[in-house]
Amino acid sequence: MKHWQIDQLPWDQFDPSKVDPQLVPAIKAASVVERNSVDYALYLNNVFRDDPDFREAADHWAIEEVQHGDALGRWAMLADPTWDYHAAFQRYRDFYQIPLEVEQSVRGSRTGELIARCMVETGTSSFYSALADATEEPVLKALCKQIAADEFRHFKLFYDHMNRYLKRENIGTLQRARIALGRVTESEDDELASAYYTTNDPANIPYDHTRCIAAYMSRAMKNYQPQHLRRVTNMVFKTIGVNPHGKWQSAVFWIAEKLFFSRQRKFARIAGIS
Repeated sequence: MKHWQIDQLPWDQFDPSKVDPQLVPAIKAASVVERNSVDYALYLNNVFRDDPDFREAADHWAIEEVQHGDALGRWAMLADPTWDYHAAFQRYRDFYQIPLEVEQSVRGSRTGELIARCMVETGTSSFYSALADATEEPVLKALCKQIAADEFRHFKLFYDHMNRYLKRENIGTLQRARIALGRVTESEDDELASAYYTTNDPANIPYDHTRCIAAYMSRAMKNYQPQHLRRVTNMVFKTIGVNPHGKWQSAVFWIAEKLFFSRQRKFARIAGIS
């Protein structure tokens, strides 16, 4: 069962004067990625074909993710009445697909797949938390708080199933860290760049991955504050089996913070955003 409904959001409080126009393109891109989670549920059902409990959980997860996309799309159409969420989503679907006819995880194991899902939920929960704290637009703030709460629950869902599979597959900390960091770096692959392109650029403009990923990331990352990154660090540590409050946490957080904001500035320069 969903924890909230789209119509429960305070749509009548939408305030166009408080919309950050630089943020709208990132919301458009995020909406179609969230909506496309149905394909990921199909992929997960194939990978976990003999695990009915997880398959049921994955299907429910996808329902909530689709709601995220639909709500973000509705907000983006208020912010930009010329934009068509449904047409943009279809364009994204036509442009970008993930392989669905699989029998094994691309991560090499089911534990690895669940580690990767934990990393995705770490990223989305932090993104929507940062956005909820940063935006002054009332509807977007309320929406992002709801989505962030869902994403934290989704992290726990995948984390609990990951621990169940760890007992069978016994993947060590270093291997778990490699999978986790690998999935983090994939955030700069074609999924988000394609989403930005198909939701913001006219079809007659050629797709340029470097330009599109910079345009998306510079906007998505600019709202983060140190407290959001600290929570990310804690969630990554927890996923790979390291005490998030141990002696290394502060040092890793310091390095991660420097790298994160340096990366954001680089993306902003490429995208031409101040």
